[in-house]
Amino acid sequence: MKVRQKKRNFVSEMQEINQSHIKYLLGVGPKKAETLQKEIQVVTWEDMLYYFPYKYIDRSKIFTVRELQRISGQERNDNSMPYIQLKGKISDFQIRGEGSKRRLSAVFSDDTGSIDLVWFQMLKHIMTTYNETTEYILFGKPTVFGHRLQVAHPELETENKFYDGQLGVQGLYNTTERMKNAFLHSRAIQKIITQILENIKTPLPETLPQEITDKAYLVSLDTALRNIHFPQTPEMLRQAQYRLKFEELFYLQLNILRITKYREKRIAGLRFSQVGEFFNYFYFNHLPFELTGAQKRVVKEIRQDANSGRQMNRLLQGDVGSGKTLVALLSVLIALDNGFQGAIMAPTEILATQHYETISELLAGMPVEIALLTGSTKKKVRTEILPKIKTGEIKIVIGTHALIEDTVEFANLGLVVVDEQHRFGVVQRARLWKKNATPPHVLVMTATPIPRTLAMTVYGDLDVSVIDELPPGRKPVKTVHTYEKKRGHLYESVRKQLQEGRQVYIVYPLIEESEKVDIQNLLEGFEKTKQIFPEYKVSMLHGKMKPAEKDAEMQRFVSGETQIMVATTVIEVGVNVPNASVMLIENAERFGLPQLHQLRGRVGRGADQSFCILVTKYELSENTRKRLAIMTETNDGFRIAEEDLKLRGPGDIDGTQQSGIAFNLKIANLAHDGQILTTARDFAQAILDADPLLEQPQNALLARQLVRLNKEKQMGWFMIS
Repeated sequence: MKVRQKKRNFVSEMQEINQSHIKYLLGVGPKKAETLQKEIQVVTWEDMLYYFPYKYIDRSKIFTVRELQRISGQERNDNSMPYIQLKGKISDFQIRGEGSKRRLSAVFSDDTGSIDLVWFQMLKHIMTTYNETTEYILFGKPTVFGHRLQVAHPELETENKFYDGQLGVQGLYNTTERMKNAFLHSRAIQKIITQILENIKTPLPETLPQEITDKAYLVSLDTALRNIHFPQTPEMLRQAQYRLKFEELFYLQLNILRITKYREKRIAGLRFSQVGEFFNYFYFNHLPFELTGAQKRVVKEIRQDANSGRQMNRLLQGDVGSGKTLVALLSVLIALDNGFQGAIMAPTEILATQHYETISELLAGMPVEIALLTGSTKKKVRTEILPKIKTGEIKIVIGTHALIEDTVEFANLGLVVVDEQHRFGVVQRARLWKKNATPPHVLVMTATPIPRTLAMTVYGDLDVSVIDELPPGRKPVKTVHTYEKKRGHLYESVRKQLQEGRQVYIVYPLIEESEKVDIQNLLEGFEKTKQIFPEYKVSMLHGKMKPAEKDAEMQRFVSGETQIMVATTVIEVGVNVPNASVMLIENAERFGLPQLHQLRGRVGRGADQSFCILVTKYELSENTRKRLAIMTETNDGFRIAEEDLKLRGPGDIDGTQQSGIAFNLKIANLAHDGQILTTARDFAQAILDADPLLEQPQNALLARQLVRLNKEKQMGWFMIS
């Protein structure tokens, strides 16, 4: 005990909260500390202070059992009942059941009635800790079981253990099963944080300069951290949340923008000073259709960027079918006009092959040698093309990850186009970036529209171009939601399209956790489709097939030899079959919004009206119904992306994990804190405009904090996004 007390006093005097280990706190110790580290990555006092409540409840009211019974009678769904507090005594402890069904039950009573309590773990501890003579404050979430109100694993405290501020607005902390088994429930976390704050005798040192806190009207860090855990008032809680969200987003933006400034200042870019023969001949003789206004605008932005003297890092966003590939090709031709080579990297062999075939066809008759390099390229072919890439004889190389292998050497790589970039890790992209003495220009393409707040964060160091027009003649895809039991009418509609000479996709989910079941469903679906449409030929495609088999099946469908393609989401990106007019998605409830939107984009690529049919079971969650409703309401990929961000949150958005940006937002929410993000970015931009590398004395605190955040891997950024 004395050792722990001495350690705490030393720490509180030195204010070294980022080095003070939680195991020295009373009631924690090595075992609980190990659990906290493994489960929620909390090691130090600072880690614990930055483990914020996920929601807040008002504990100023203590209910009676009679009031609670009245509330439960009004609730249709007991899951929607609120967390409550009761004051009373416990009686009738009984252990029931055997094995995995073993549990401890008890009755909790006040003067107005009783409810049941139940525990499934730590039964002996509960029986020895609580007795039938003491009055307790109970806190928990009631449910209805067997027409009786019940609280599972309630928090129980004697009234005299309530400390100041207990009966007010309080935070609830996320805990895991393993934490609960180690007695680290929400209340225990609260007690640990209380102990830390009691041991910090002087205000916590500021992490933002006073100029920023004054101009942005922010409370101090000490005030914010104390009130985020134990709010004095609802208004103080709001101010604490704003301060901590602002700081988190400010340093994120400061880091992104500083890297952009550094790159502009220190990394010279290749100059594409002329638009010459390759570009002009193609533009005036081979262009398949007139460019849209959006395509012309984006090509102009890329031309200006590539001739600015700085290295281009541009994100090209365009909805499915908007003509990004044509813009990429025009950009590559500008590189060729200036004596450089171009490389296009795609995430799959199917997409790389399609790019190769499309671009070869578009450039037919022009003196441009193009090569395809993928994992399945035969050794003999590699032996032929690698020397030509090295000498510059091959002007355009299209491929997959195979492009970043050490054996692939370029004569003078000027432009790298990365398609569907969220499928590549940053390290992979950086290796391609380093294949020239002077870093090549980088054009990143995505058909997954990115919400503005996410783009400012995940791709904040990239300039952004958007193609927001579809080519002329394209009709919006009509999307309908139907149920499994209405297949008769559904198949009639599909047959009508087939009779008109159209082609059809039927897509099944393929989720890693249930891969065997999903493959079985796909195989059964393939056989069923052949039975339902015996007069038509059917292809099948899934990721477990060998590349040659996939290519052969896809080619049969592209050529029209087969009329129906039964597949998994392997056909999600890039496959172009203008004659396909129906996308039928089985078990659509198992797909996310971006994936559904991508799949829908496989049809509607010709002039005919196309349809996307979402087939689901009847029983759907509220969240799933919202997703499907959004799909039927709009074809706008950007609106879909915004709605997806609201429904799922940034952590689950496709591509953020692969983006190479290892930030971990502890309190800010990109779906709801867009205004705070914009304000924080404006502050960061103003500071860097005056001091790009944070070298001036007044910015020393900012520079130190950025170093610390990067060192602790709260942010991790590369020179390429």
